Amino acid sequence: MLLDFNNLETNNLHAETDFEKKVFFFLEEWFSDSKTVKVQTSGSTGVPKIIEIEKEKMINSAKMTCDFLNLKEGDTALVCLPIEYISGKMMVVRAITRKLKLIISDPSLKPLENLNQKIDFCAMTPLQVENSLDKIHFIKNLIIGGAAVSASLKNKIAQTLRLSDTPTKIYETYGMSETLSHIALKETYPTPDEYFNVFNSIEISTDERNCLKIYAPQLNSEILQTNDLIEIKNSSSNQFKFLGRIDNVINSGGAKIFPEQLEGLVKKEIPNEVVFLGIKDESLGQKLILIIEGKESELLNNQLSTINYQQKFHKPKEIIFVDKIPRTPNGKVNRLELKSIFE
Repeated sequence: MLLDFNNLETNNLHAETDFEKKVFFFLEEWFSDSKTVKVQTSGSTGVPKIIEIEKEKMINSAKMTCDFLNLKEGDTALVCLPIEYISGKMMVVRAITRKLKLIISDPSLKPLENLNQKIDFCAMTPLQVENSLDKIHFIKNLIIGGAAVSASLKNKIAQTLRLSDTPTKIYETYGMSETLSHIALKETYPTPDEYFNVFNSIEISTDERNCLKIYAPQLNSEILQTNDLIEIKNSSSNQFKFLGRIDNVINSGGAKIFPEQLEGLVKKEIPNEVVFLGIKDESLGQKLILIIEGKESELLNNQLSTINYQQKFHKPKEIIFVDKIPRTPNGKVNRLELKSIFE
C-alpha cells in the first residue's frame, strides 16, 4: 500500500493487513487533538515502558533527518519497522512532515521482497538488510539502526552495491526513544566514516566517566545523560565514536573489557550473531565467555582460531553455541535475558 501525504484523504483508507491497521491507528492518533503520542521503549537496556512524546518535538526530529538526507516533497519512502516503537512512528512522521509518498511493508525479515521500484528513503535493522541485499540497490538513502552494523554486513553491502552501480548511500544511526529516533548518522557506504555526525542544533559532551551527554532542546527539554562510552573527535567538532555501553563493561581479573568492540572484531571473521558476556567467577570476578548463534562446525572453529585479540584477557575463556540468541520485540539482542540464562 502507498500513502501520498501530499494528497491524503484519511476517510478513504482501508487496511488489508494487521500492520496497515496499526499504521492507520497511529495516523488517527497523530491527527487527533492530543498534543502527544504514546511510544513503547525497546527494553534492550531495561524494563520496557510506555512514554508520551510531544508531536511538535517529533516534527522537529523529522525535519532534522529529512534535511540531512535532502528529502523533498513527493519523494518516496518505505516503512517496514514496528509502529509501536519510535523507529516506525518516526518514519510515518517524516512522511507526513515532508509530504512524502509512503510505502507500507510488513516489518518482516524480508521487507523489500515485493519491492520493484526505486525509492528515496528507508530505515531497516541490520537483520532486515542482511536478508534484503538483492534489493537494497533500489534505495537512494538507507539508514540502519537498532543494532551495530557488523564488518561482515558492511562488506556484503559494499560487494552488492559495487556490482549494481547505483547512487545508494547507507548510514548507521545513533539514537534512542528519548531522542526521538536518531540524533546522529555515520556513513558506511560508499565512503565509510569512523565517527557519527551529530545533527545541527544538537550539542554533545561527556561526563566524568566519558559517557555521552546530549543537549537537544528541540527534541527533549532535559539534558540526556547516557551510559554510552564515546570518544569525541576533537574539541571543536560535533562528531563522536561509540565505544560501548558502560553497563556492558566486563571486569575480569581487574581488566575492563568492552564487549561491543570484541564483537565487532569477531564479526569480521564469522557471519554469525555473537555476544560477549561477563559471567560471575570466584577468582576473576567475571569470566569472559563468547556466545555464538548457530551450530558449531569445523569451519567456524577454524575461523575463530585466526582471530587476533589485542590482549590475552580479550580471548574468551569459553565459547558456547546456541540455537537462538534472545532478542527484544524490535530485534535487538537482549543481553539482560541472555546473561540471566547463563548465570
